[in-house]
Parts: sequence; structure tokens; C-alpha cells
Amino acid sequence: MPKNLTQKLIESHLVEGKLKASEAIAIKIDQTLTQDATGTMVMLELEAMGCRKVKTEISAQYVDHNLLQTDFKNADDHLFLESACNRFGIWYSRPGNGVSHPLHMERFGIPGKTLLGSDSHTCAAGSLGMLAIGAGGLEVALAMMGEPFYMTMPKVFGIRLTGRLKDFVSAKDVILEILRRHTVSGGVNKVLEYHGPGLKCLSAMDRHVIANMGAELGATSSVFPSDENTRAFLRSQKRLKDFKELAADHNASYDEEDEIDLGKLAPLIACPQSPDKVVLVKSVAGKEIYQAMIGSSANPGFRDFAIAAIMLKNKIIHPHVSYDVNPTSRQILENLVKDGYLNLLLRAGARIHQAGCNGCIGMGQAPATKKISLRTVPRNFPGRSGNKEDLVYLCSPETATASAITGVITDPRTLGLKYRKLGEKSRILLNHKDLSEPKKARKRTELLMGPNIKPLPNFAPLANKLVGPVILKVSNNISTDEILPAGSQVLPYRSNIPEIAKFAFQQIDESFYSRAQPHMDAASFVVAGANYGQGSSREHAAIATRYLGIRAIIAVSFARIHRSNLINFGVAPLIFATAKDYKSIAQEDRLSFNNLTEAIATGASIELRNDTNKKTILVTCPVSDHERRILLMGGVIPMKKKTQSKK
Repeated sequence: MPKNLTQKLIESHLVEGKLKASEAIAIKIDQTLTQDATGTMVMLELEAMGCRKVKTEISAQYVDHNLLQTDFKNADDHLFLESACNRFGIWYSRPGNGVSHPLHMERFGIPGKTLLGSDSHTCAAGSLGMLAIGAGGLEVALAMMGEPFYMTMPKVFGIRLTGRLKDFVSAKDVILEILRRHTVSGGVNKVLEYHGPGLKCLSAMDRHVIANMGAELGATSSVFPSDENTRAFLRSQKRLKDFKELAADHNASYDEEDEIDLGKLAPLIACPQSPDKVVLVKSVAGKEIYQAMIGSSANPGFRDFAIAAIMLKNKIIHPHVSYDVNPTSRQILENLVKDGYLNLLLRAGARIHQAGCNGCIGMGQAPATKKISLRTVPRNFPGRSGNKEDLVYLCSPETATASAITGVITDPRTLGLKYRKLGEKSRILLNHKDLSEPKKARKRTELLMGPNIKPLPNFAPLANKLVGPVILKVSNNISTDEILPAGSQVLPYRSNIPEIAKFAFQQIDESFYSRAQPHMDAASFVVAGANYGQGSSREHAAIATRYLGIRAIIAVSFARIHRSNLINFGVAPLIFATAKDYKSIAQEDRLSFNNLTEAIATGASIELRNDTNKKTILVTCPVSDHERRILLMGGVIPMKKKTQSKK
């Protein structure tokens, strides 16, 4: 029977289960990716689980998020990560080398391989025909130790592309169109697989833009075939030996399908404060802007900067606009210099920043209060920019640059500029100097742990009987940026759970931490709407939740990665048996469970008693056998330690 490419990739790595949608499966992981905002916790987890050397083909650690060194914390983390890489046998990418996703694609991406990353945008590597999945750090740590990755067999959503993109319409507009059609939850438990004749006009880096933002639909992954455009990219990186042609079988079928005629697309823009609030640029044209930013893992290619430079030739940035350029790698920056594009950006008035995530993750470049910022980043969740009162729009480099010239949101087609279609450069300067191969030490490398780096807390397992208050009630589509924000204040505490927990739910309720403290040694609960925990893979959102004594989240539905993170740290992700029961619980209601672990163990429905309004409702905890063992043992680390003690 003909198979689509996703099925082929999963089948070639299948360890447990069958290729049937919604079945529990496990797959072998070839490569892992960690970045510094999540990687410090991964290294602490490897140490806690007794890892000696990683067992993957390639594991790479990138420093791209915590680049601001305003005190000792981030600098200490960088030293810790470098020492951990030497200890465990991991490649290390130094600060300033660039953003993890395009760097991994350039250096290590291989068609047909699996990649698991502690960053939700790991799915970007699907641009090369990889099966690339974002996950919580603990799951990545287990994969680094040679264990399979457990997940639900996703549905495969086939997206057929036809036609060719018109001038001033680019890959960002393609993924914005998909978000417009299918929303931020449209890809949950699905892999988005792209096929069709329209692929010919999309370079490997164009595909990266589209695959990267599959995370914004909640997709498990995004997959592109490996074809001549893939070959051209690998040739430019002098890695042609890694090329392998991959495609779906002829007449392969998909669980769901959609089709996009690229030639009919126009410039699009996502309005505040969600990536799926997508409209035509011309429908919001004329609104005054105060910032435009290009770069990030969502528009990381050389052409994304070069096209902006070409548009700015003999132009100048509007005097009221800050035009921020975040190069995605040192290599790209060097090539922009060589080809004269960096000078065009500088002469036009651009502000050039170091290669890294920067403003995308709220590390500097925060916009002014209630002033519009146009960004080529993947997300515009409330406060992610570093300012709660932000007005962040997501758009292409073409739209961001045209608007920076005029000072108002501008459809780039209206400026009368000549457009140059830029494909993959065949000859580029390669720069590997800031990427270090793991050293083969004769003795075990010492971990360099500064005073801000704290060991993982020990958590007690779930109790069968729990009583406590609803410490917070939230609505639909709450992101991990709202559960535990990023930014320059918070990120430096990524290796210090007691400190980072003080920022939990701060974007929603500044009193949350003080209200949660009295219940830390007992139990409390959070009630949520649909798609709870969308966005970033940051497991700190789950760890801080557990540290503050929250033993269960009761929601209409969960985002994939955050649900797994909760289970991995012993927090029960419970689902309302009937969605309307969400309305029956109010914040500060007192809830009680009398059969929680018994019901989880047997898969039965769980009785939830609202002691405040005297009502009883049913909730469920649908988990695989593997997840059930983790949850009942209090999390992955306690389970791992118990298993090791029996050996």
C-alpha cells in the first residue's frame, strides 16, 4: 500500500506500536538539539539520571537565547553548558554563533534522520526531509541516553502546493495562510506534510520558514520531501554526501488534505496577539509603526536579509522607526558583508545585533508601550516581546522592510520597487569556528556550576486523595509564555527552579506566586480552557507549576508538548468529561479527589468534588501505558532512579 513520507520516516524508526493514528508508538532518535534556555535543565537531568555519555549519532547544544550578560548568571550558564558538553559528548555552539535551528540545518541536518529538540521549533528541520519534533527537555535527555521517544501516532495532513509565488510574496506568507485557514490548534496531533509541483519554487530555507511555524499550529512536525532543492542546499554547505532523495509514494493518501495555489497568495500579516489572527496586509495598511525587526528562526535564511537590503538600496528608514536586524548566524553575517548587503542595511539606518534569538524571545528589543512592532518572528503571544502592552504583528521581511521605509504598515507591492527573486546561494563562505566537537577526555569532566545553578527539586508522587483550592482559572489558548514568561528578567533563572517559579503566571495574575505559596506543601489546582500550554516547549512551565504545589491541571484540552511535560514531572493533566463542566468551577473553589491514582491506574473516570458548590463532575486522564507508569511514580526521574536501583 502506498505510504506518505511521514509514514515512511516513522516506520523506518519504529521501536514500538503500529502506524495507526492515535496509537501509542515509540521511535528511535538519531539526533538531538538543545538550546541554552532549555539546555541547562537537560544537562542537570542527564546528571540526575546518571548519564555518562550520550548515545545518539549527534547531539548539539546551542547558545542562542540567553545572550545578554548583565551579570554573572548567563555567563555562568554558558560555562556550565560547555563543561557539560565535554562531560557527556555533545557538540557545543558558542554565544554569537547563531540560532540553533538554521545552524543545525546547515551543519547536521540529514534527510531521513530523526531529530528531537528541547525547543518547539525543532520541527524546522523537516525542511530537509527529516522527522523533527519538539519536546520537553526531559524527553530529549532520555533520547540522548539512547531511549526511544514515546508519542501518539499523528495523523498526516497533506498540503499540496501548486503555482509559483508572485513578487513580494514569500514563504512567510505561505505559513501565515495556513494559520489563517487552520488556527493555532489546527495541527495538534498531526504532521503537516507538503507535496506538489509548487515545491519547486521553494528553496530549502524557504521550506525552513514554513516548517518552523508548524509549531504555531500545534503540529507534531512538518515534513518536506528531499529533492533537488535539498541537494542544492547541502551542496552549498559542502555536505553533498549527506543527500538522499526522499518522497511520498505515488498515490499516497493522507488523513486530511488541503491545497494552496501559491500564485494566488498576497502579502499577509498576523495581528496581535496570536499567530492565527491573519489578514491581508492591505487591510491594515496605514497604521503607524515604531519598530520593524527581521531575523529569528522563522525567517533565518540569507535571502531574508538580502532581499531587505535590496529593497533599502538608496532608501532610508523612517525617522520614527527602529529597524532591528538580528542575523541568524555568524556565517550569514559574514556572507552579507562579503556581498555588500550589510552595508546597504547600515546606510539605510538599520540597527545590527549579534547573531541570536534576541528580541524574538524577549531578550532586549522590547517595543514601546502600545506601539506597533512588525516582526518576522514566529510568535506574538501577549508579553512575549518583553512588554505586556505590546502590539506585535508577524509578517515577511518584505512587509517589515516596506513598512520601515514608510513608517506605516505597507503592502510591499505598492512601493514601486523592483523585486529580485533570490534562491539558494551556490557559493558561500563557511564558518565553523564557533562550533566545537566534543572532547574525548581521559577522565570525567567536572561540571562548572555557578551559584545560580541549583539541582532539580525532589517531588513526591501523586496522592490518591487530594484536597485544595483552584488557585487560578484561565481561558482558551493559554501559552507557555503566559504560564512562565521568557525575557531578560526571567531567562537567567532557567537553572534555578525556586527563583524562576516566582514568575509563574505573572503575565496573567501578578499575585499568583504569593497566593500559591501557602499551598506548596499541600495541593492546589489550575482550571483551563482548550489548548492549554500552546507554544514554547519550555518544561520550566511544568516544573515551576509542580514546585508551587499544583498537582493537577483540569482543562478542556492540552497542547501536546506541555501535556507531556506535566506528566514527566508528576502533574496530572485532567480533561473535563464534558466541556461545559469548565463553567461549573470558579477560581478559589475548593476541590477534592478521593480516587485519583486508583482511577488513573485503571483508566476509569475520576470523580471531582467541588466542595464549594457541592457539585460532583467527572474528569478523565487519558494516558498511554508508558505515561501512566511515569505519572504514578511521580515523574520520569523518580521512575528512572527506581529502575536503576533494581539493576
